[in-house]
Amino acid sequence: MKIEIKTNNNVSVAVIHHDTPLITDVQSALDLVMSVKYQTNCTNIAINKEAFADTFFTLSTCLAGEILQKFINYGIRIAIYGDFSKYTSKPLKDFIYESNNGNDIFFQPDCDEAIKKLTTIK
Repeated sequence: MKIEIKTNNNVSVAVIHHDTPLITDVQSALDLVMSVKYQTNCTNIAINKEAFADTFFTLSTCLAGEILQKFINYGIRIAIYGDFSKYTSKPLKDFIYESNNGNDIFFQPDCDEAIKKLTTIK
């Protein structure tokens, strides 16, 4: 796993890009959070969607809710970036829309937008 630190508006973001799933269940998500916090001291993480198991994007599995709740519990803001157009589920599209209007979880089209979202001060 490669972690790169990007800073914008004096806010640091740990950027992770991985071609295969790093996050496949709640434990792997917790392991990632702890590794990133320990290695970088960042509480903002941008990670590409390919680093998530496909089941994450099937809301009926409850995996997304369980994982994202852990991120919130540990004070981590996350932006997942990539092309989400292949997902046609209305509940997922609604979830992405609602998340993007919040303060802690974002789904963005690319890494630059993810960083921008995590570092924009409201």
